[in-house]
Amino acid sequence: MPTKLVILDRDGVINLDSAQFIKSPAEWKPIPGSLEAIARLNQAGYRVVVATNQSGVGRGLFDMDTLNAIHDKMHKALFTLGGRIDAVFYCPHAADSDCNCRKPKPGMYKRIAETLNVNLAGVAAIGDSLRDLQAGAAVGCLPVLVLTGKGTKTKAEGNLPDGTLQFADLAAAVDHLLRPKKK
Repeated sequence: MPTKLVILDRDGVINLDSAQFIKSPAEWKPIPGSLEAIARLNQAGYRVVVATNQSGVGRGLFDMDTLNAIHDKMHKALFTLGGRIDAVFYCPHAADSDCNCRKPKPGMYKRIAETLNVNLAGVAAIGDSLRDLQAGAAVGCLPVLVLTGKGTKTKAEGNLPDGTLQFADLAAAVDHLLRPKKK
C-alpha cells in the first residue's frame, strides 16, 4: 500500500496561476475548493507536500523573502480550514539552468523521498503540467492531472505518462483518493 502522502504542484493546482508568475502574497489566490481538499486529505491521515518550480526567484522577479511570504499566506489560509502542508519543496532556478531539481527532472521528488524517508511508489503526484507528471512518474508516483491552471492545455497536447488519472480539479482528485477502495 502506498505511503499516505500526496505531492502537489502549487500554481494551477492549489492556487490560480498567472503567465506573469505569482510574484507577491496579494497575487496568491486559492482555486475554489483546493484548500478544503487539502484539509480533507489531512483529516484522512495524509501528509501533503508541495513540489513547485519557482523560476521567478532565479529570474529576479521576486526574492526568497517574497516566496516565503507567499507560502506563509498559503499556510495561514489552510490553517483556518484545519489543513496543513507538511513541507514545501521548490526549485528556485531559472528554466535555462542545469539543475536536477527543476521539474520535469526528478531531483525534487528524490529529495522529498529522502527528507521524509518514504518510498514514493504509488504516491499521487498531482499537477497541471506535463513536467509535473513526468517528474512524479520518473520516481514511481501515480501521475494525476488536474484540468485547472494549464491542465486543459496539457491534456489536449497529450503524451501523458502511462496510467495518468485526470480530474476537473484538486477537490475531484481528492474525492477519488479518499473513496473507499473495493476489497
